[in-house]
Amino acid sequence: MKKYDLCVIGGGPAGYAAAMRALDLKKSVCLVEKNRVGGAGLYNGALSSKTFWEISMEIASVRKRLHKYSEGDLKIDFKDILNDVHDAIFLRKIQLETHLLLLQRKRKDVFDTVKAQAYLKTNHEVILQKGGDEEIIYAENILIATGSRPRKIPNIPIDEKVIVTSDGIESFTDFPESMVILGAGVIGCEWATIFSNIGRTHVNIIDKADRILPFEDEDVSFTIQSHLEDHGVTIHRNSKLERMEIKNGKVEYELIDNDGNKNIFTVEKALVAVGREPNIEGTGLKELGIKLKPSGTIEDNDTQTSIPNIYAAGDITSDIALVSIAEMEGRHAVEKMFGATDKILAYKNISTIMFLNPETAGVGMNEQEARKKGICFKVVSMDYSLIPRAVAMRSTKGFFKILVSNDDEMRILGMRAVGEHASTAIQAVALLIQMDKGIEDLAELIHPHPSIIEGIQECLRMLTGKSILKPEIFKDTLKCKGCTEKGEYYDIDF
Repeated sequence: MKKYDLCVIGGGPAGYAAAMRALDLKKSVCLVEKNRVGGAGLYNGALSSKTFWEISMEIASVRKRLHKYSEGDLKIDFKDILNDVHDAIFLRKIQLETHLLLLQRKRKDVFDTVKAQAYLKTNHEVILQKGGDEEIIYAENILIATGSRPRKIPNIPIDEKVIVTSDGIESFTDFPESMVILGAGVIGCEWATIFSNIGRTHVNIIDKADRILPFEDEDVSFTIQSHLEDHGVTIHRNSKLERMEIKNGKVEYELIDNDGNKNIFTVEKALVAVGREPNIEGTGLKELGIKLKPSGTIEDNDTQTSIPNIYAAGDITSDIALVSIAEMEGRHAVEKMFGATDKILAYKNISTIMFLNPETAGVGMNEQEARKKGICFKVVSMDYSLIPRAVAMRSTKGFFKILVSNDDEMRILGMRAVGEHASTAIQAVALLIQMDKGIEDLAELIHPHPSIIEGIQECLRMLTGKSILKPEIFKDTLKCKGCTEKGEYYDIDF
C-alpha cells in the first residue's frame, strides 16, 4: 500500500492549488481526479464562459460602431466563436497537464497524479477505482475538493440540448432565435449579457423577485437591468415558473405573476441557471460520517471537517463558487494541516467580478449589507460620465461607489465598480480593506491620467472635502451621504 502525507481528491482549482502548496512544504502528494484536471475553473465554467463573454463584448463594441458609422452589420457564426472558446480551453489544459506531467517526472518519489474515482474507506485509507480495478492508498491527511455542478430542478426535463444548464451551452450548433433563462443571479445574467451582446438571440429572463441580482444594491442591479433591456432582453419580473417542457423540439413555459395571471411562452432554447450543488456522490463522505450542511456542502471549521485529519476546500464547502476562493482555501488547508500557518481565513476583502455589460466588480460590503448590520457609514459615488477616460472611450454608463466608516478614520468598508475596466479598479481598495486602513493614502496617490481609476481618487477626495468637481453642483452624478445605525440616510454638507 502506497503511503502519502496528503491525498487530494479533486483536480479543480482548489485541489490543484493545494497539491502545489503541499509540494512547496516538501510533502508527498497523491492528486486524484476522476475526469479532467482543471474542473469547472476550466471546462463549462470560469474560463469557457468568460471567453464567450470577452468575444461577445468585442462583438457588441463593433456592432455599436457599425450602427453609428455605417448601415452594415456583422455576420457571426456560432461555430467560429465556439472554436475560439475551445482554443482558449485547450491552451490552459495543455499548461496544466504538462505542468503536472513534468512535475511527476521531476519529483517522482513524492508526487503522483491518478485518474480515478476516489472513495473514502477510512479517515486514512482511500480506494482508487479505475475501471474495474481498485487500489487502496494510505494518507496521513486528506483534502476533499470535488467541486460542484449546475443544480437541476426535478420537474424540468433538462436534456442539455433544448433545455440546458451552463454545461450544455456548448451543445448548441447555432445561435437560437429565442431563449429563456431561469434564474436572475450572476450566471443567468452573464449568459443573458453574452447572447444579447451578439444580437442574434432574443433573451427572456425569469425573475421571481422585482429586480435581478437581488443580493446587490439597487443602483447596481438597475444599471445592469436597464442595459439588458436596452439590448432587447425581456425580464419577467415577480414571476413564478409553473411548468417548463419540451414540445415539438421547442420550449414551452408557463408563468404566474403576483396577481395570479398565467401566461404561456414558446422559445427555441432554455437555460436553467439556479445555482450549483456539491459533488458528494461516490466519495464515501456520508458513510464515513463527515458532517454536511442542509445544502449538502461539507460543514467545516476553517477548512477542517468533523474528522480532524480530513479537510475540504472550494465549492464543496460553501456557496462562494469562485476560482480565487477555491485556490485560497486549498492552499490554506494544506498550510493548516501541516502547521505552516496559525491564521484563520478572512473573507471580508473578497474581490468579485460579474461579467455583465457594463462589467461589474466589488469588494467588501455593499450598502444593503451595511444597513442590515446596523453599521454607521458614509457612501460616495461618482458617475462614469465625469471620468475623462470613459468620455474618451464613449462608454459612460457606470459608476464607482465606496463605503467608509462614519468616523474620523474613514476606514474602507466596501466598494462597487460598474463600467469599463471595473475589474482592474478594485485591488487597491481590497488591500486597504485587508489592512483595515483609511482613505487618506489612496486619496493622495497620484493616479495616471487619463484613466478610469481617477474616479476612485475623486470619490475619496469628496469624502475629505477636497474634490475637484463639487457634489453640490453635479447633484445627479456626484453623491455623498451618511447613513445612521437605523439605516436612515442624510446629505453630507461640505
